[in-house]
Amino acid sequence: MSYLNKMYGRSPSQTQSQADKNPNRVAGGLRAQGVDRFTMVAEDGSNKEIPTLEYVRSLEEQLKKTRAAFTVLERKQARQERSIEQLINQVSSRP
Repeated sequence: MSYLNKMYGRSPSQTQSQADKNPNRVAGGLRAQGVDRFTMVAEDGSNKEIPTLEYVRSLEEQLKKTRAAFTVLERKQARQERSIEQLINQVSSRP
């Protein structure tokens, strides 16, 4: 039975958590499968495309990761600007 469990049983280590997935690939996969939106038909016969909840979540995750990277880059830029100002002050203070 142990052999069969190894072969066909579910292993929690094999599944990839949602946090580890690349949100760009998730959104692209949803678009490629055609499940990023669905069409609703109104009473007057007009069609309206509405994004699915999974697609919206993947876009929100993309935005969250992009904002986090942007924040890190802003901190690095501010730190480098401060060090440049310090160097300029040191050079200008020397006779």
